[in-house]
Amino acid sequence: MDIRTLAEEIMEGRRIGRRDDLELFLECGLKELGEGADRIRSRFVGERVDLCSIINGRSGRCPEDCKYCAQSVHHHTGCEVYEFLPEETIVNACRLNESEGVDRFSIVTSGRALTGEEFEKALHAFETMHRACRIDLCASMGFLTAEQLHRLHQAGVTSYHHNIETSRRYFPHVCTTHTYEQKVETLKLVKAEGMCACSGGIIGMGETWEDRLDMAVSLAELGIDSIPLNVLMPIPGTPLEHLQPLKEDDILRTIAFFRYINPEANIRLAAGRALLTNDGEYAFRSGASASITGDMLTTTACATIRSDRDMLQRLGRSVKPI
Repeated sequence: MDIRTLAEEIMEGRRIGRRDDLELFLECGLKELGEGADRIRSRFVGERVDLCSIINGRSGRCPEDCKYCAQSVHHHTGCEVYEFLPEETIVNACRLNESEGVDRFSIVTSGRALTGEEFEKALHAFETMHRACRIDLCASMGFLTAEQLHRLHQAGVTSYHHNIETSRRYFPHVCTTHTYEQKVETLKLVKAEGMCACSGGIIGMGETWEDRLDMAVSLAELGIDSIPLNVLMPIPGTPLEHLQPLKEDDILRTIAFFRYINPEANIRLAAGRALLTNDGEYAFRSGASASITGDMLTTTACATIRSDRDMLQRLGRSVKPI
């Protein structure tokens, strides 16, 4: 079977699983793969591009040892360290992003889980934003309990982000202070709560192509709604600082086969867009349907909200009106 035929079968209802020959995605031509992914994206997601933005609500001193992360206490990166931000700062950032036409705003915090007084502060901030703004709300606060997720949902949060990062096989090479299985269990709680489940990972951490394919299939099995794909931007002071950034063709191939395997999900560009031509123009023609925009945690943002909107409109894609 060629990749064009597979794209047509997916649009007619076929779904890719572990028993399928996934090598086709690695052997086919990139141009044909990208064109098929774009057709699948158009059929299932449409021309609308979902834009989200995030604020780093608490930074640094994370006890986890994720090898890519600037905020881990195990590494020496000189990242900014602060406790949970004042509510006014968060709400003002939310209002600004809403005024720029962003679809969703998220509070992201460092650490294994947000708990105690800081969780209560986050909850109150979400309640305030839910009353004051119409923008959708998201949270990314680590390993929360079912009760915490329910309280967030009641406060107006409709989406929860929790990356699986990579394949089950490769995960122990990336982090040893928590497990892949704990990630999966948290995502199952998110789905059980009825929230939009946002989960993806990072490519370029030394994993194989088979690991990337495995991650794509695992996310499909979990029924993930939004899949952020980050490309590692090696940070000095982390164990992965020596790795070379991926080439654009490898990034585009990954985005495209994620679309084939997850046809109805939002495939979301995240960190590493600086490695892509025109901040991801070809990626949006290869299956991507969403993006994080504006400042992105501790990585350098290569695009602004307005430049993203301009680029997408040039491509004939639709964004939320201002």
